[in-house]
Amino acid sequence: MRSLSIAATGMQAQQTNVEVISNNIANMTTTGFKRQRAEFQDLLYQNMRRVGSNSSDAGTIVPTGIQIGAGVKTAAVYRINEQGNITTTGNSLDLAINGNGFFQVTLPSGQIAYTRAGSFSLNANSQVVTSDGYLLNPGFTLPQNAVDISVDASGQVQAKIDGQVNPAIVGQLTLANFPNAAGLEAVGDNLLLETPASGQPVTAVPGSTGFGRITQNALETSNVNVVTEITNLIQAQRAYEMNSRVVTTTDQMLQSITNMK
Repeated sequence: MRSLSIAATGMQAQQTNVEVISNNIANMTTTGFKRQRAEFQDLLYQNMRRVGSNSSDAGTIVPTGIQIGAGVKTAAVYRINEQGNITTTGNSLDLAINGNGFFQVTLPSGQIAYTRAGSFSLNANSQVVTSDGYLLNPGFTLPQNAVDISVDASGQVQAKIDGQVNPAIVGQLTLANFPNAAGLEAVGDNLLLETPASGQPVTAVPGSTGFGRITQNALETSNVNVVTEITNLIQAQRAYEMNSRVVTTTDQMLQSITNMK
């Protein structure tokens, strides 16, 4: 009876669905996190009577045929890159992107990673780094006698130097964007890596056409909607229960056949 294996694929698919939803809920307070959605496809069909085949020597054609499906499979886990809320933090090195684009970070290996989490700090050399100590790229070094720092919407970084009237320009931030941002590979630590699916990055100054603007003293929150995720979780749970009911029903049918005398 195919229904056993078909229901099993349905249970496996809903298990994946619940895992994706649980990851979304777990990261509901993660800075710059983008929620994900599991997508499914039906499996191959077995043709018991092929549609469009001849049903007689006179050339009559079968109008619908008989196709038995083999179940469902997980096709993709899609990242939804919609804008999260901007919350004020009061920290001058907290930067939020309002619109498209990613901050660029240099990993210890020299590879460039990308992130929406703009919670930066200074290291011992007064360089701007992530919470893991990875350098912002292009980065800047804050002067030792700087008393304040400001970053405008276009990413220009200015520092107020002790004893000077006019602020000094110490850096210029740029953002990266991709033809298919959903194709970036998530590697944890709020970092994403370029892949053949994402396409090559295009960099520009914040506020350029197709790029977001920088908001200082603020962070972008996760775009997870708790009400939506709980609703999706309930639906996934019910779908799992219905597939398990199919397994129970099939078992009862097999038991009836076994008990026949």
